[in-house]
Amino acid sequence: MRWPMGLRSLRRRNYRLYFFGQLVSLIGSWMQTTAQQWLVYKLTGSELSLGVVTFASFIPVLLLSLGMGVIVDRVERRRLLIITQTLFMITAATLAVLTLTGVIEYWHIILLALLTGVGNALDMPARQTFNIDLVERDDVLNAIALNSSVFNGARIIGPAIGGMVVAAVGEGPAFGLNAISFLAVIGALLMMRLPPFTPPERSGSGLHELRQGLAYLVSNRTVLGLVSMVAAFNLIGFPYVVLLPVFAAEVLGTGAAGLGELLAAQGVGALVGALGLAFLGDRQAKGPMILANRAMLPVGILLLGLSKTTAITMIGLALAGYAQINQLAMTNTLIQLSVPDELRGRVVSTYTWALGGFWPLGSLLTGWMGERMGSAEAVLALAGISAVIALTGWAIFPEVRHID
Repeated sequence: MRWPMGLRSLRRRNYRLYFFGQLVSLIGSWMQTTAQQWLVYKLTGSELSLGVVTFASFIPVLLLSLGMGVIVDRVERRRLLIITQTLFMITAATLAVLTLTGVIEYWHIILLALLTGVGNALDMPARQTFNIDLVERDDVLNAIALNSSVFNGARIIGPAIGGMVVAAVGEGPAFGLNAISFLAVIGALLMMRLPPFTPPERSGSGLHELRQGLAYLVSNRTVLGLVSMVAAFNLIGFPYVVLLPVFAAEVLGTGAAGLGELLAAQGVGALVGALGLAFLGDRQAKGPMILANRAMLPVGILLLGLSKTTAITMIGLALAGYAQINQLAMTNTLIQLSVPDELRGRVVSTYTWALGGFWPLGSLLTGWMGERMGSAEAVLALAGISAVIALTGWAIFPEVRHID
């Protein structure tokens, strides 16, 4: 099959396997996300509890991700991904069994979220750097954009299916389907034909190599500016999604199926953004594009906070999803293309640390704000602070503005 230029990474067999394996697995993961959020809110009735689960899922990323970058530079990435995907399959299956047998409690969900977070601390830098093993350097932006389209296509399909499954038969079957879905990506990884892996020569202890990566980050103002803004938006901005179950249950009154629709709306916006990058990203100046999407994000969040109708809420979520994925995909690409090969795992781990590590802190803060202020008021506050962050990044990192 002759793939068009916008899908050119799919011309490579290894990337095709990864693409379609990820698609199946991610649909299952988004089904689980929807079911788990609904189950947590049903068990606790608390906005803060939703933030605590997300906090538990990602706090290991904050604590461990930087060190995992050293491992990613030393060990074959495919092997690391098989390990992490197997761990995710086991935790999903455990959650399914506990729910189906009727013994599930809130602390079970927290414990399994922590175990998943440990896997994510390794999976995130390994997965982000794996693209460079699958495509040529000139196709990295295209591969990352297509990965984002897979993630967000699954975000459309998975929550919609998850919401229907929960409404029809409960949360347990959704967790079980997710466990099965990991077989697709594990099988795809095993089927790839990759050149033999040659471990790089060590330049010192793991701590010394970690310091090398951090020194590069601090010395490169462009990379520092990109990573800093990802951390800031993950602390204040992106975690607005933590409160979506409350909007579905109390503001809109649409229930579990409605929560799936809200998550899907965000996914539609993100998918449009990712496909736009895949087909047109190489033709546009990347610095101004990042800044424009940072400015668009608060607008989408503002619409969510002000809306009392499903239609306006979904428009706001679509705008926010579009802005978020464009910023992240472009940031990821620019970092990967700017760093030396021997430092890639360590420097990309600072990006995944900012992406996944600050997310739990932001989720906990957002849940606390929702509990204290009300969900709509908390989202409005996030919109205002996000606008300030966008302006601050524009002012103190002029290097990003001028990226071609």
